[in-house]
Amino acid sequence: MLYGYLAAERGLSVAETGLTSALVFAGASQFLALQLWSDPLPVGALVATVTTVNVRHVLMGATMKPWLGRLPVGRAYGSLFFMTDEAWGLSMAEMNRGGRDAAFLPGAGFCLYVFWVGGSLLGGAFGGLVPDPERYGITFVFTAFFLALLSGFWRGRADLLPWGIAGATALALEKALPGTWYILLGALAGSLVGAVIHVRRS
Repeated sequence: MLYGYLAAERGLSVAETGLTSALVFAGASQFLALQLWSDPLPVGALVATVTTVNVRHVLMGATMKPWLGRLPVGRAYGSLFFMTDEAWGLSMAEMNRGGRDAAFLPGAGFCLYVFWVGGSLLGGAFGGLVPDPERYGITFVFTAFFLALLSGFWRGRADLLPWGIAGATALALEKALPGTWYILLGALAGSLVGAVIHVRRS
């Protein structure tokens, strides 16, 4: 709903807002696109920024190989359309519990898809009824959800170093680099540290 509200503020119609959510279905990218939305539309900057942010899905998709690697190509790649951060997080938790059903990923993703598109339409249509969403903390909902999702991955003190490196790298590079490169580089730094720790323990 927050996305729909912000999209309406940027001048998108309810139909355009619904279509962006239905066709793109990538919350972080859609919010970033709104931040860059202007007249004339900076297509190059918009595409580069969104592509940078979505590179993380390559790494996320690789972790799904134990499930999707056994499926026909069409079904495997079709499932990846529904691989949002939230659906991936839930699927990884299910996989770590020993789950073997690859339908969990598109199932979780489709549930989120219905609510995401529906919420976008509602926000676009009725968001104007809330004159100041920041006053009620509505704009913090997105951050709160990611924090709740992240907490489910905490396995103990062993995670502290790679998580700390990822956060510190992203914060250090945020002001130094243009666009959203700091997000990707922070994630890569944390992943590399985690991989090194895993190899040494093995």
